[in-house]
Amino acid sequence: MLDIKFIRENKDIVAAIIKNRNKEVDLDQLIALDDERRAVMTIAEKKRAEQNEASAKIAQAQTPEERQQLIDAMQQVKVDFQAAEEQTREVTKKYMALMLKVPNITSPDTPIGKDEEENKILRQVGEIPKFSFQPKEHDELGKNLGILDTERAGEISGTRFAYLKGDLALLQFALIQFGLEILTNKEKIEEIAQDANLTVPVTAFTAVVPPVFIKPAIQNRMARFMNPEEHYMFPNDDLMLIGSAEHTLGPLHMDQILTEKELPIRYVGYSSAFRREAGTNGKDTRGIIRQHQFDKLEMETFCLPENSIQEQSFLVAIQEYILTSLKLPYQVIAVCTGDMGFPDYRQIDIETWMPGQNRYRETHSADLTGNFQSRRLNTRVKRADGKNDLVHMNDATAIAVGRMLVAIMENNQNEDGSITIPEVLRKYMGGRDVIKKA
Repeated sequence: MLDIKFIRENKDIVAAIIKNRNKEVDLDQLIALDDERRAVMTIAEKKRAEQNEASAKIAQAQTPEERQQLIDAMQQVKVDFQAAEEQTREVTKKYMALMLKVPNITSPDTPIGKDEEENKILRQVGEIPKFSFQPKEHDELGKNLGILDTERAGEISGTRFAYLKGDLALLQFALIQFGLEILTNKEKIEEIAQDANLTVPVTAFTAVVPPVFIKPAIQNRMARFMNPEEHYMFPNDDLMLIGSAEHTLGPLHMDQILTEKELPIRYVGYSSAFRREAGTNGKDTRGIIRQHQFDKLEMETFCLPENSIQEQSFLVAIQEYILTSLKLPYQVIAVCTGDMGFPDYRQIDIETWMPGQNRYRETHSADLTGNFQSRRLNTRVKRADGKNDLVHMNDATAIAVGRMLVAIMENNQNEDGSITIPEVLRKYMGGRDVIKKA
């Protein structure tokens, strides 16, 4: 959430951001509601003071008659105070409803564009593999090897579900173990930072297995708007299923004041995630590219405001280290204003080459939200001078398991239909170097 003072002082800038992000918010109405909110709050505070003053006089009354007169006089003050409080609640409700629609501002280097077609390619890394045969898509490879079964899953659970079997299931956990070993290793973290010429503090990530349910009110504070069309809601329980691990990692320090020496705090969470994919009818219905249930290894960090851009670059460097270690070709994308997430100040995506589909597909995202989420979550840091400041927050994909499995399968396929296991994963696969039909 933006600071209303910032909005009032930079109305034209915020209006341009709203337009560039394809949103609609009436800033004049928002400012008018803020004026009304401030006015009724002043009245309520004045009536509260009058009520307290009347109570003090009643306590000091010398006679029963004087006491009763003061009590009678205070009744109207009490009624006026209650009316002012109710008016404050109503105006604040309208104000907050509009305020929560204002997206985050964007970084100066964020491309201005309407949709993903106007995202900017920053760099391409790795050579696209050349095959002496027509490469297959992952679903055909998996079916032929007996390691991926969407047909039986469709009968049991419905569309956009899958069974991972045998070596493909093992490959999933090999990926997770590989990612965790990197992120929880301080020496490896330092190596990645040095190779990327970054001067971020060298602290490893704390591994977390977070809840997959979250209260909608907390999700709202995360500024990751979820609705029944997008996510699985359970109103009778006041719960919903998360769409990514950062949804329950981000609130870990809500309503807390951290110290400078504690920062940065870095978490890596492994969880299942759930999305309805209601708006994607007919899109990616084959295989495991777009599922209702999928698993991810997700990074969430809290840092000082002056370090947040470097922290995001560090998260991207980790993502690139993982991909280059797996020898997968990819391209790094600066996401434009019309395509970026609502709370994001700056968004960098990575797309990995999928030979069976003959195109790059998104596998990673790194979102710098600045203090947009921390203001809503009330997550602050006490500075050395004693003042409190809002922390800055970053979240980023470490490994989106389904899409990474797709990339490995398609990039490492052989003419006989077998799949070469990436060298860095073989120690988790019993030392084997290939997945082939039993």
